[in-house]
Amino acid sequence: MSGLTRREFLKLSTAALVAGGLTWAGFNRVAQAAPEARVGTLIDLTRCDGCRAWPLPRCVAACREENFSKFPQPVADIPLNWPLNTREDWSDKKDLTTRLTPYNWIFVQHVRVEDGGRAADVFIPRRCMHCDNPPCANLCPFAAQYKTPEGPVLINHDLCLGGAKCRDVCPWGIPQRQAGVGLYMKIAPGYLGGGVMYKCDLCYHRVKNGRTPACVEACPRRAMTFGPKDRVLDEAMARAREINGHLYGARENGGTSTFYVAPVPFEKIHNQLMAQKARQPNPKMPGFPGMPVGVGNFLDSVNGLVAGMLVAPVAGAVAAGWAAYKTMTGGKRDEA
Repeated sequence: MSGLTRREFLKLSTAALVAGGLTWAGFNRVAQAAPEARVGTLIDLTRCDGCRAWPLPRCVAACREENFSKFPQPVADIPLNWPLNTREDWSDKKDLTTRLTPYNWIFVQHVRVEDGGRAADVFIPRRCMHCDNPPCANLCPFAAQYKTPEGPVLINHDLCLGGAKCRDVCPWGIPQRQAGVGLYMKIAPGYLGGGVMYKCDLCYHRVKNGRTPACVEACPRRAMTFGPKDRVLDEAMARAREINGHLYGARENGGTSTFYVAPVPFEKIHNQLMAQKARQPNPKMPGFPGMPVGVGNFLDSVNGLVAGMLVAPVAGAVAAGWAAYKTMTGGKRDEA
């Protein structure tokens, strides 16, 4: 993209918006697919032990190995963003595996929960929930996020400017930002955008070829089950009934493609996670998701509806402008 100036990019985007007559409905980023094509994951917390016999949970190790080539490679001298003079840079913490980062898309939380007069250790693999109606995809001002027909929610790293709106509207704050990489470095570094957002993509390069995500395949205790979403949800509900336990993910944020089953209430798990987060040096820092029960979808609120209508024209213009540029340049990709 080295030959594209800021003015040319904006002209292409504006021209595409005017010519296309784009609407919010036209830029709903949720793909449609036949029910049998949609996939889901069951994570059975009665079977996960955090791989205590291993130096690193196998799901975490497998994810890092599988997705290493997708990790960000920022410039050496990352600019501070005006006017706050801040940046989110994890490039010196690439090996950190105890939270979500741009280099670590799944990690295992551990809490001890008191329930029914007994204590239970609960290990919770955490990654993107891949929601049915993801506000992150619908409210990205630059249309950089989208939901695939199979269900995974992806981020176009070539188009993302790292504004972190996706993280703001995610009930779990899943996407993480890396500065010094991406489109903003080619347009207005330090003034436009803050980097690129990264998260689990459910190993979509595997899923679209009929394979299983690396984290699921690597689990030594078969705590994760992957397959057609409807079947996986049926299994999750049956498992919850079998252990007289609790189900999470079927209705949270309007429904997701990831279902957890636990022997203790998720309200208590969430409370322990929040207490754990409060002990962090910076309790407000993202990357340590809770498990709020029954949390609603921002898009179902009046504010969410208005926000969607406001950002859609911008998202449409930029996405169309980028597509026009790709066509003009023959689809060549210049990695940041």
